[in-house]
Amino acid sequence: MTHVTGAGAAVHEWDEEPLYAPARKVYPRKVSGFYRRLKWTVLIVTLGIYYLLPFVRWNRGAGAPAQAVLVDLAHRKFYFFFIELWPQEVYYFTGLLILAALMLFLMNALAGRVWCGYLCPQTVWTDLFLAVERLIEGDRRDRIRKDTGPWTARRVAEKTAKHAIWLLIAWWTGGAWVLYFADAPTLVKDLATLQAPFVAYASIGVLTFTTYALAGHMREQVCLYMCPWPRIQAALTDEHALNVTYRYDRGEPRNSLKKSKALLDIGQRSGDCIDCTICVEACPTGVDIREGANLGCIQCGLCIDACDSVMKKIGRPPRLIAYDTDINIKRHAAGLAPIYRLVRPRTILYVAVIAIVGGVMLTALVGRQPYSLAIIHDRNPLFVRLSDGSVRNGFTARFVNKANSPQRFTLDVSGVPGASVEIVGDAKGAIQAVEVGADQTEEVRVLVTTPAPPAGDSTPIAFTAKSTDGAVVAATRDFFRSSAQQ
Repeated sequence: MTHVTGAGAAVHEWDEEPLYAPARKVYPRKVSGFYRRLKWTVLIVTLGIYYLLPFVRWNRGAGAPAQAVLVDLAHRKFYFFFIELWPQEVYYFTGLLILAALMLFLMNALAGRVWCGYLCPQTVWTDLFLAVERLIEGDRRDRIRKDTGPWTARRVAEKTAKHAIWLLIAWWTGGAWVLYFADAPTLVKDLATLQAPFVAYASIGVLTFTTYALAGHMREQVCLYMCPWPRIQAALTDEHALNVTYRYDRGEPRNSLKKSKALLDIGQRSGDCIDCTICVEACPTGVDIREGANLGCIQCGLCIDACDSVMKKIGRPPRLIAYDTDINIKRHAAGLAPIYRLVRPRTILYVAVIAIVGGVMLTALVGRQPYSLAIIHDRNPLFVRLSDGSVRNGFTARFVNKANSPQRFTLDVSGVPGASVEIVGDAKGAIQAVEVGADQTEEVRVLVTTPAPPAGDSTPIAFTAKSTDGAVVAATRDFFRSSAQQ
């Protein structure tokens, strides 16, 4: 629109458009095919592990937890079948995080956002919630018709049933999570009889709400706006990574099936795409893959199954949409044979680093000792000179027994000639050995005395702990102080 102001200058008035388009609700349609079956398999396996793993038992001996996977916050330990980790072994968790990141990078280098499409918890639970929605309210067209139609008693009943089941799934999701932090059967009984600690109910409530909100209502919004991985992976991928792509060399120009047949009958070109938009309708994030790479595409492959079903019906080759590389899309258009380079420097580097980190962790895990000893020298005073001229140093010794049975340790020192060690016990005086219970630590005071102080300010001294059968179980080093440092 144009109008003239009083000064005669022309001014254009345009209808203002919003900076952001309003959110459009996505109604994914039901599809069947290889990738849909693969997603169902992953969903069943992953959710089966998550919900049932807390109830798996593992015999660790008398007095030890019998739960296979347990995060024992009260005793600050983590149990994973035959593995038992203590707080000071946090480097194992660091290694696992590094391995997880590297595996994510490797998957991205091989097949783009395949993690997002198959293994991401948001995807898995959203798939489950969508299955419930389809079961109760019907497929895409039925849901659209009901949402745009009037409220009826049947619609109210369906909505109520759907949200009730969603809340039940979300509640059990939160309930399963807290079972990893206590003995599962016992905690289930305590939760049912309202005897569980408040933090358990609070945790279940928070996870119930977040699961219900994210998987039931926010869905693709989490992938599009909340998750940082789409932005990160875009910087990590390359032209050799497999991604869900539309073969425009085959599909263009698009025409309806009737027009396409008419064009082909007269010898003119027409693409295989009949613009049925079934690929868009099948997408859980509402992406039109025919427009090219899109931040919202989670590489789930459902559009491939949907398109293949149409190609089969109209008698045209499948995989108009397929996992392919950017290079091959250009090669297809040029009439060249596709090339695939899954093994390349990037993937080799990731595999090598994963093998190195995993090997280091495995070696450390296999060679880890069930006992350890830590020695800390007194800071004030550093030493004490006795009346007979001998010098005494004080230390704090912490014995760690990670075994499932009590242990008895003796302590020896070496490095200072003529040195004797005395373990200070309770009020009754010195003790000969330190008793450490199963899965416990014991801290004692140790006095080391030598009648002939070595020359120099400090001398290396080695402490060796031995079990009652004489086997060396732990050793550590410190310094013996015999004069004030300058």
